[in-house]
Amino acid sequence: MERIPDKIKQWIEEKKDPRSAHWQGGLEEILNVFSPYMEPGKLIPVQPLEDDDLPVFMAALESVDLSPNLHAAFLPPSIAGPVTPPESADELQRIDKGKASYKILIARPGKDLRILCAEISDHAKNPGVDIFQSGALLGTYNYDTTQACIADLTKVIRSHIWEKGTWRLDDYKRYTINWFEKIMDFGKAVCVREDFSFLHSPTLIKSNRVDAVFTLIFEILLKRFSDPDDQFKDAVSSIQNIKNKDDRLAQSNRLVERGILELLSLMRELEIVNFSEFSNTENERFKKEFSRTIHKIIDKVI
Repeated sequence: MERIPDKIKQWIEEKKDPRSAHWQGGLEEILNVFSPYMEPGKLIPVQPLEDDDLPVFMAALESVDLSPNLHAAFLPPSIAGPVTPPESADELQRIDKGKASYKILIARPGKDLRILCAEISDHAKNPGVDIFQSGALLGTYNYDTTQACIADLTKVIRSHIWEKGTWRLDDYKRYTINWFEKIMDFGKAVCVREDFSFLHSPTLIKSNRVDAVFTLIFEILLKRFSDPDDQFKDAVSSIQNIKNKDDRLAQSNRLVERGILELLSLMRELEIVNFSEFSNTENERFKKEFSRTIHKIIDKVI
C-alpha cells in the first residue's frame, strides 16, 4: 500500500493545491486507522457513542444509502473535533474550533480513491459536503441547515461516490442485506435503489421473486442466529444444549419458523413485497421454500 505522505508529495508535484492534498491525506489516514472496525457498505461509528451522539447518528444512518463496497465512518465530537482542515483553506472551514463536530467520511476504494467528508453538526457555521480525489477538491455542497445536508447526502453520494458499472452477485446481496437490516432497525421503509436490490429486481442474482424473498431471509437469519449480541443467540445456545435429538429439532423448527414469520410480516406490513400478486405456482413454490429455508438454517446454525 502506498504511504499517505508519498501520495501527498506526488499530488503536490502534480500541481494540486497543497491544502486540499494535505486534507485528503489526513482524511485517508483517519479511515486507515479505523478500517479494522468498519464494514463495507455500512455507516459505522468509529467508537461507542454517547447519548447525545445517538440522534445525530440515527438521522444519518436512516438517510444515507451506500453502495456495497464504500467505507463509511461516523465521527462523533471526541474524534471529529481535532480533525480540521488547513487553516488557510477558508472554503473547507465548516465549524469553529471548540464546537461539537460530527463528520461522516466515505471512501470509494480503488486506484484513484475518492473520498467524501460531510460536516453535519448543528453547531456548524456552514454544514455541507466536500469531495476529493487525487489531492484535488472535486466538489463542494453547502447547506443552510444540518437537516438539509443530511437529507441531500444520498443524492450527493449517488452522484459522486457511488460504485459505477456492473456489480458482482455478492455486491447485490450485500447491498440488499444492508438495506433490509436498516429497515429492521427503524421499523419503516428507508431509501433504496430498487434497480440494485435483488429483492426488487431478482434477476440481479439470476433468481425469481419467491426465491429472492427466501434468499434474503436466509442471509438475514443466518447472521442473526450467529451474532452473539442478537436477541436470538441465547435461544440458539439453549437449543444447542438440549440432549434429546427430537426435542432439539422441534425447538429449532419453532425458533427458525418464528424468525421467518417475523421477517415476512415486516415485508408485508411495509408493503415491500406484495404477496397477493403471487400466482398459484409461486404460492406453491413459496410453501416449499419456507420449509426448505427452515432446514437450511438449522443445518447451518443449530
